[in-house]
Amino acid sequence: MTRTILVTNALPYANGPIHLGHLLGYIQADIWVRFQRMRGHVCHYVCADDAHGTPIMLKAQAEGISPEELIQRIWEEHKADFADFLIEFDNYHTTHSPENRELSELIYTRLRDNGHIVSRPVMQMYDPEAKMFLPDRYIKGTCPQCKTPDQYGDNCEACGMTYSPAELIDPVSVVTGATPVEKESLQYFFKLSDFEDWLRQWVSPEHMEAEVANKVQEWFEDGLRDWDISRDAPYFGFEIPDVPGKYFYVWLDAPIGYMASFKNYCERAGIDFDGFWQPDSQAELVHFIGKDIIRFHCLFWPAILRGSGFRVPSWISVNGFLTVNGQKMSKSRGTFIMARTYLQHLNPEYLRYYFAAKLSSGVDDLDLNLTDFVQRVNADLVGKLVNIASRCAGFINKRFDGRLSTSLAAPALFQEFATAAEPIAELYERREYARAMRRIMELADRANQYIDEVKPWVVAKQAGQEQQLQEICTMGLHLFRQLLVYIKPVVPRLARQAEEFLGVAPLSWKDAAQPLLDHVINPYQPLLTRVDPKAVEAMVEASKETIGDQAADNTKASDMEPIAPEIEYDDFAKIDLRIARIVKAEHVEDADKLLKLTLDLGGAQRQVFAGIKSAYQPEQLEGKLTVMVANLKPRKMRFGVSEGMVLAAGPGGKDIWLLEPHPGAQPGMRVT
Repeated sequence: MTRTILVTNALPYANGPIHLGHLLGYIQADIWVRFQRMRGHVCHYVCADDAHGTPIMLKAQAEGISPEELIQRIWEEHKADFADFLIEFDNYHTTHSPENRELSELIYTRLRDNGHIVSRPVMQMYDPEAKMFLPDRYIKGTCPQCKTPDQYGDNCEACGMTYSPAELIDPVSVVTGATPVEKESLQYFFKLSDFEDWLRQWVSPEHMEAEVANKVQEWFEDGLRDWDISRDAPYFGFEIPDVPGKYFYVWLDAPIGYMASFKNYCERAGIDFDGFWQPDSQAELVHFIGKDIIRFHCLFWPAILRGSGFRVPSWISVNGFLTVNGQKMSKSRGTFIMARTYLQHLNPEYLRYYFAAKLSSGVDDLDLNLTDFVQRVNADLVGKLVNIASRCAGFINKRFDGRLSTSLAAPALFQEFATAAEPIAELYERREYARAMRRIMELADRANQYIDEVKPWVVAKQAGQEQQLQEICTMGLHLFRQLLVYIKPVVPRLARQAEEFLGVAPLSWKDAAQPLLDHVINPYQPLLTRVDPKAVEAMVEASKETIGDQAADNTKASDMEPIAPEIEYDDFAKIDLRIARIVKAEHVEDADKLLKLTLDLGGAQRQVFAGIKSAYQPEQLEGKLTVMVANLKPRKMRFGVSEGMVLAAGPGGKDIWLLEPHPGAQPGMRVT
């Protein structure tokens, strides 16, 4: 059955360049789209620049140009970066478009007429020096819940809490450094609470991964607040209908940009836009986003769509952040790498493959280890995959005028490779790319093993073995062609070059089961060169040299140095570290990462929830000594109260190691 799917990516903000951290989600989505098309499905793929908001207005002012000039320049840069990384959108648009204005006004008026918009005067933060109301992201302070400093005025990146800027502790204006003052202003709110019952049902593993659904469900505990969707002038965006001087908050019209980009595409391609967005549409809508914008896409966006009479998403795919060499991207270390800087030194398909080789359907962060990057690409793509073609093509070209044999030397092996098509397809479908790449490379090992066993270079020297040589090399090229089918969504340019060499039409998924006999191939040209470690070093050096302060404008605070806000020694001295014995460890129902630990501190027991399930089974932990923070304020969680914190280290996933004291230590002892 042919499926019709619309795929979108989170919209990059139009005030800075694309970096490798951004590319993770776009490459993940592009691979999925290409796979769906190879399967014969209709898959539309759109995106756009997020082009509104105070940051863009202020940056344009600083550069002495209009916001329109700024977003046009950034749009061209973004579009070029995506294209050069082989991310092929059907349409790459902008939220500052007639289509987006029309749809934003339509959705707002429907929500208003349906009773889901309310206005009321509110006290807002105002910069007395800049003489403007401050957007949430232009106020920083300490989170009122977890007390993490240097957090933005809308949500805490440490604990995920959302709040109003007035709730921040010690707020400051990012624009001038002044202390904001509260000033009354009439604002417009979307009544998110009107959809709480429906959202509780909708937020489920039917529409997102279970771990994402569990996280979103936690946000229902305190009830859903009304969401401020208006901003005061001066502001770069769309004015709210019939409300002069008030503008749509960027997070209202940004996701509507998915619809606007698709509408722009539909008008050119003759596609029925209205039919696609009706609530009863049979088409699928899949969003690929980063984990920092889950709340907007899993609560606000579906509620807005439902309240305005449009269809809601079928699935929301969430990816984690990118680290480099095990640490957050760093300008001083040269690991805060712009997309364009990478392209000046390395083949984009190297990165596409490396990301695919490490991506799963989960939201764990992905680490780009540059040493592993060189080794894995060289070993897998060059040493295993391309090597198959280079070992066989020369004999076919020189000895048989490029003609493949009329039969296969090992039909059972061909069938073994063909049978792998559906299991690999299922892994692509579920976005388990790392597992798919492992299976493909296992098959590549099997193909090279076959060639090693039959030794065509030996057969070529034997008289009277021409047919055997032709069949052996034909067999090797058939295995290469099957592997090419399976990896084509990841390395489309390599696949296109190989298709030209093989003299075949663009490969589809079903071609893996069809032999290519008595067929003439073209002369072989090297398909891929090895990664030069010196090129990687040069890229890192160039990143140190070329990244200025403005290069990070398009990044999240979590991407930036320092790794964490600095604290004083007196703050650290307040932490009471104690030896604890794990007397009981057990699974937590409906929690993907947590284990429930009962800790003995030498007469007193504490209950702690620890996110170490991916690395330990409960039975491995009972009886072990560990180190815990004994004076951490108890925290109420959905699963119960956590009365401390155990200390662990490691990059995450299976690599988490509890800190274990000397075997002679006793529960309750202080750690100094």
